[in-house]
Order: sequence, then C-alpha cells, then structure tokens
Amino acid sequence: MKELQDIITAFLAIKNRGQTVALATVVKTKGSTYRRPGARMLMTEDGEMVGTVSGGCLESDVFEHAKQVMVSSEPILVKYDPTVTEEIIWALGLGCNGAVYILIEPLDEQITLICECLRDNKPGVLATVFSTEGKVQAKIGNHLVLNQDKVPINEIADANLTQAVIIDAQTALHEQRSIVKTYQLETGCVEVFIEVIKPPTPLVIFGAGQDAIPVARFAKELGWHVSVVDHRPTYLTPERFPVADNLIYTAPNAANKHILLDENTVALVMTHNYFHDREHLKMLLPSVVRYIGVLGPKSRTAELLQDLHLQRAVYTQEQLSRLYAPVGIDIGADTPVEVALSIVAEIQAVLANRSGGLLRDRIGPIHHQCNESSVQSKLKAQQLIKLNRQNINV
Repeated sequence: MKELQDIITAFLAIKNRGQTVALATVVKTKGSTYRRPGARMLMTEDGEMVGTVSGGCLESDVFEHAKQVMVSSEPILVKYDPTVTEEIIWALGLGCNGAVYILIEPLDEQITLICECLRDNKPGVLATVFSTEGKVQAKIGNHLVLNQDKVPINEIADANLTQAVIIDAQTALHEQRSIVKTYQLETGCVEVFIEVIKPPTPLVIFGAGQDAIPVARFAKELGWHVSVVDHRPTYLTPERFPVADNLIYTAPNAANKHILLDENTVALVMTHNYFHDREHLKMLLPSVVRYIGVLGPKSRTAELLQDLHLQRAVYTQEQLSRLYAPVGIDIGADTPVEVALSIVAEIQAVLANRSGGLLRDRIGPIHHQCNESSVQSKLKAQQLIKLNRQNINV
C-alpha cells in the first residue's frame, strides 16, 4: 500500500511538471519470484523510478523498454523467464528462479481508480488485459474498472469477454483476492490480471502513551491509516504523533461516537489503564473489527473478560477469535520499539492470514495462501474461552 501511495504522490508531482511517464506492473508470475502480481514501478523520461518490480535485477532493463512505451504510447508485455536460453535473461542475473511477466503502459485511467480507493476508503477492481492470441476484440492494456458504487468503466470491445471479466471481478472484490484469469474465446485467447485495489488498513490505537508512538510510525511506513484515541490532550499532540492521520480526543465511554469500526479496522488497546481498557474492549468485542490487540499479560485480559462477564456481556467464539492478548508475536521484545515491531508484525500476519512463524519452518511456497491463521485463531479462541471460564468459576 505504501508503494501505491508513493507512486500516486510522485505521479501528481510529475504530471504538474509536464513529464512523460510509464507504469510497469507485475501481472503474472510462475515459480519463485521476489515480487508478486500487483507490484508496480513508475518511471519518467529522465530516469526517475518510484517503486520496484523485482529485487533490483530487472528495473534497469524494464526502464529501457519503458522508454519505447513513452515514445509510442503503446503498452507492451515483457517476459523474464530464466528457463529460456536467451543471453539477456542470464545477463540480468535474476535472483529468483521464477518467471515474471511485466506490463509496461502509459499512465491513464488505472491511476484514477487507485486514487479513488485511497480517497474514499473503498476497495475496487482493476482488470487489465496483458496478453492476447488470435483474432480477439481486446488489446493489451485494455482496462475494466469495477467500483462498489459506480457503473463499470470498460475498454474491452468483446461483449462476452467483458461480461465474463465483470463476473470474475465481482468475485475477486467479494473475496478480496486478486487473480490471473485466462479466457478461451472462439477466435483466440486472452489473459487478464484482475487486481483488487484495497484502501489503506485503518488502525485505531487506543492510548497515546510513549509506546504508542513507534506503533504509529511502523504502521504508517506500511501505508496504513492511523488514528490515535486518548482523553489526555497533553499526550494527544501532533508533535508526539506527526504521522497520525487522526488524533481523536474523547473519554473512553464516548469513543464509539467518534470512531468508525468496520470489518477492515484493526484496533489496538494500550491505554495502561485497566478501567479504560475495559471500556474499549466492551465497545470492540461486539463490533465487526478484524483484529483486537490488547497490551498486557494474559491474566490481565482474562480479568477484563471476567469483569465484562459480570456485567452480563456474552461473547461468541468468533468474536473472541479476533482478540489477540498478549498482543504481538514472540520475538523477545523488551523496548517500546521492539514491542511495536512485534505488534505491527502480528497485525500484518493476521491481515495476510498467516501465523507469523519462521519462514524456514514453513512447508510450501512462502507466497502460497493457506488456512493456518484460521486454525491458530480457533485455538486462540478456545484457550481464551477456557481461561475466561476458569477465572469466572474461581
């Protein structure tokens, strides 16, 4: 997300200078690759580059192709495949063994969708034709833009292909997962990268203590939308949280009036005040937020849950599965910066449906999606419920 934001910022500045630009996008990969589909790099005619499409081995060659696109205004697909014997591939010294397909095109409508997603905090889908075979009514670089609230914008001439892409785009939007699709038509074949453009992850930090500062900084480095909530005006200042998007001054029992808690929100409770944490948990647990992290030992969170139970609060296993306490992954963190690193890493793991373990212990490709996080969440929920019941019965 941060890369997209940087590209947009750079594009707007470059556009004002009247320079010609091209955009390179990884649209398809095979095997082990450094970047995945959706990675982008903005390039200007004078050689400025923002973003990356590899670990550094492809960027210079991609720019050479981009110079042609800037002159012709015609998009092209460039394939880097180490299984072929072309000398240029070996000369690039690819760091991975996989194949990378990169679409290089003039920058046009696709940047509009990205800007709208960031501005409106709503996801959208950008479908891009990147390969055609035979006599088909679609061109490399044709786009179809699908937004939740608007009529699709379409450049694909083939009506049947358009309808098929719209259906797959709607599915991708519902599942929040980008896909590469191959469409076999009567007169040929078309490959389309259907990419879900997601708005920044909204992180709400309850508590403006000293240890919240590095959390906000790390989250902003990832491109998240950061809000900090506290009732102390001397703590909640732009000087302490210069990267925060929102500073929300409110009492704990009135926070729900000032904060939007949707299914994309991740929340972190770290006020260091037992009663304030209890109020925030009381608000967060029944909500639809995706993640709730609570700073402090497991026994303290169990006590908070017991207090809420005595207030006749009842929570389902699904609600408790979104509760992470103690917050953070086990990296031996001690200082506030180390703790912040473990917290943000855990949130990222949850967002990616990962367990946060060591990659050397992982079975299968590192980019392969699996259900390990859901398994961990279910185990966590069962443990919390058991711990909660034990404390209640004491």
